[in-house]
Amino acid sequence: MDYVSALVPPVVMAVFFIGLIVTIVKSQGGANKAKEDAVVDAALARAEQARPASGEHDRDA
Repeated sequence: MDYVSALVPPVVMAVFFIGLIVTIVKSQGGANKAKEDAVVDAALARAEQARPASGEHDRDA
């Protein structure tokens, strides 16, 4: 019976890991892909606007 107790944790972890991978793969794309892409594009645009242009601080000094 020791072999059963030794194999149960890795088997359970493997099952949960496979379930996680399946969930990640299924959630890629689909109807919400365009909406998710728009959110990421908006966040990147805000980050680009918030960053100062390179070299501006060097000219003032």
